[in-house]
Amino acid sequence: MRDILSGNEAIARGAWEAGVRFASAYPGTPSTEILEAMPQYEGDIYSEWSPNEKVAFEVALGASLAGARALVAMKHVGVNVAADPLFTASYTGVKGGFVLVSADDPSQHSSQNEQDNRNYAKFAKVPLLEPADSQEAKDFVGLACELSERFDTPVILRTTTRISHSKSIVELGERVALEPLIGVERDIAKYVMVPSNATKKHPLVEQRLRLLAELAEEMPENRIEPGDRGIGIVAAGAAYMYAREAFPTASFLKLGMAYPLPTRLIERFRAMVDRLYVVEELDPFLEEQIRLMGVRVDGGKEAVPMIGELDPGMVARALSGIGAPGATAELLALVGDPVPDLPERPPTLCPGCSHRGVFIALRKLKVFVSGDIGCYTLGALEPFKAMHTCICMGASIGGAHGMEKVTERDGVLKNRAVAVIGDSTFFHSGITALLDVAWNRSDTVTVILDNRITAMTGGQQTPGTGKTLGGLESPPVDIPKLCEALGIERVRTIDPDDIAAVEAALREEIAADGPSVIIAPSRCALVYRLRGEAWHVDAELCTGCKACLKAGCGGLMLVEDEEGASVEIVPSQCTGCGVCAQLCKQGAILAPAIEEVIA
Repeated sequence: MRDILSGNEAIARGAWEAGVRFASAYPGTPSTEILEAMPQYEGDIYSEWSPNEKVAFEVALGASLAGARALVAMKHVGVNVAADPLFTASYTGVKGGFVLVSADDPSQHSSQNEQDNRNYAKFAKVPLLEPADSQEAKDFVGLACELSERFDTPVILRTTTRISHSKSIVELGERVALEPLIGVERDIAKYVMVPSNATKKHPLVEQRLRLLAELAEEMPENRIEPGDRGIGIVAAGAAYMYAREAFPTASFLKLGMAYPLPTRLIERFRAMVDRLYVVEELDPFLEEQIRLMGVRVDGGKEAVPMIGELDPGMVARALSGIGAPGATAELLALVGDPVPDLPERPPTLCPGCSHRGVFIALRKLKVFVSGDIGCYTLGALEPFKAMHTCICMGASIGGAHGMEKVTERDGVLKNRAVAVIGDSTFFHSGITALLDVAWNRSDTVTVILDNRITAMTGGQQTPGTGKTLGGLESPPVDIPKLCEALGIERVRTIDPDDIAAVEAALREEIAADGPSVIIAPSRCALVYRLRGEAWHVDAELCTGCKACLKAGCGGLMLVEDEEGASVEIVPSQCTGCGVCAQLCKQGAILAPAIEEVIA
């Protein structure tokens, strides 16, 4: 049977076919859909969202140590969070096959950096597989499980945004027959990484890499595809597809396992071709290793960009520019310049978003806003410009704490730092930072934007929503009580749509001594489909002053003609939050009449 699947959907299918029993993740583009596709295999695979990637890795590893095949998925920066258990799991090894899916994001479509996580495989000394399409994405999960069990190691399955979200035809298989689980076995020497045990493990890890390198020489996923002997290209993953389209007649060394590399196979391929090129996105990961083997490379990163995604035209022009023959003529002719005169559409908060009132108040107070990862990062853009840092998940609270400890309380608001963090991000890695704030008696003010969902990645459940990934009821975390339990004595809840109340709360807490938390609870208007009666503009009262546009709401439309400017509200976009009306000094934005609401 065949189906058309995205790479993420294919990975979920591959997990089912490979006999995976446990899957965990923290949502993050471009990896999110892997776990979202898992509930369809409920009964065969237990799947869950975890509070963060480190926890997701650890619970999946625990399932593996109990004998179950397990998969954990995350975006590339999530591996930074999970790196601690990853490096030690390389020493302990596994029991059931253990697969770590790292979904990298070249061009930073939805990320704060574009790090190349192939380097983690080399650093942690574990094998790395790179699928080039959805079929390989599915098949490589099974291969990863087999390698994991055969070599007693975690295996990284590295995808990129294009592989994650592009769809292609996939041949489907059946679920493998599973052996009964015999439970956790006690093996202190294997699993307890005190120094006396760990020092014995390191030589085994090095030996494992040598054995994997030998396997890499013969495995069919690493293969020579003969073509024009005048040009040979080494590539893996999405870059292989781009290069294949750019140079259809070239000879290829297609690598399915990108670490460790097959030295003899690469040397044999080099001997077959006149000129050798390496095509890869981001870092010269393959190229550097190949050059260190003493193999001559005629072209790589001196021509192929190290920044951003590649595409077939880019590969064709890059290699042709350094003498590579046989590029597809149509690709060479592509310029790739953007179409001129297109109107800009900057990203903005959704109509009815509860974050809007908070950022309007923060903008007015001119405080320094230590920000975080989430939809609310848009608070850094026009018209708010009220977020001044965005480093990583949870860094808002720790950053604001550090600023407060070295800043004089001189009564000037703009010298004060306020941390802003979403509920999902708070659960992910803000709790320990807030504990630090309480412990060290910081004057930090933390605003928790509680919209009861992981909104930025599409509306996944959190520990505060009261539901699991599979839809089961669970006790929602009480954020105010949690903050109080951490030692925060000043905890208050506000209506984020009431700008005056938000401003008053901020002023009061900034002036107070000691740490405080302001919680702004309001469900995500998009995920929960909140829809109130639309407000409207009285055209006779509207002066076109544009003050309401500082709300940055897509439901407001500026109309300019010979008679001047005015604002209209698009009824289909208005959720009835009333934030724009609070900015209108003319009283021109009116709530729906009672009789209209009744009608």
